[in-house]
Parts: sequence; C-alpha cells; structure tokens
Amino acid sequence: QVQLVESGGGLVQPGGSLTLSCVASGFTTSDNVMNWYRQALGKEREWVGGISVNNWSTSYADLAVGRFTISRDSAKNTMYLQMNNLEPEDTAMYYCNWARAWGRGTQVTVSS
Repeated sequence: QVQLVESGGGLVQPGGSLTLSCVASGFTTSDNVMNWYRQALGKEREWVGGISVNNWSTSYADLAVGRFTISRDSAKNTMYLQMNNLEPEDTAMYYCNWARAWGRGTQVTVSS
C-alpha cells in the first residue's frame, strides 16, 4: 500500500515562491501518474497537476500553467511542486495523490 507524506508548506508573501515535497513509500500500485491537489477552506478539492512515473511527462490545470512546476526524483521516491508568483488565492491545503492513496496535506498560506 502506498503511503504519501507531504512537506514544505508555510507562510509566504504574495509574489513569493515555495516548493512542496511528497515522499512515497510502500508502493505497489501500477497507477502511473502522481498528482498534486489542493483544497481551500470552504471549497472543493481541485487538481493542480500530475507527473507520469514512467516517462516524467507532466500536465497542469489552468491555475498552475506558467507558475507551477511538477518534478520527480525517483532515487528519493519524491515528487515536488515548485510554485512561483504565488497569490493569496493559492492559499490552501496541498495534497499528494497516487492511485487511491492520499497524504495528509501541507498548508500553504499566501499573505502579506
């Protein structure tokens, strides 16, 4: 069973940057895409983007295009979400997902 642990969240000023990490362990899934989601207070969880574990190809939601970059380090079993030019609207709990597994999330707050 896959276990996922996110880290790297925190408080950042508008226009700032942050990089989140997701460490995977215990994986036996054949699902080939790892994803980032986020959920703001009072809103539904939304997909941010994903990366193939086979060929490292990435795809992004419109909210992430041009500002966020997803990458992987297979040796460290880690997926990253680099976020630039952050806006207050990016404030949310960010979750890592792989197949049916979800991490507990890491909070990102964008505020001056």
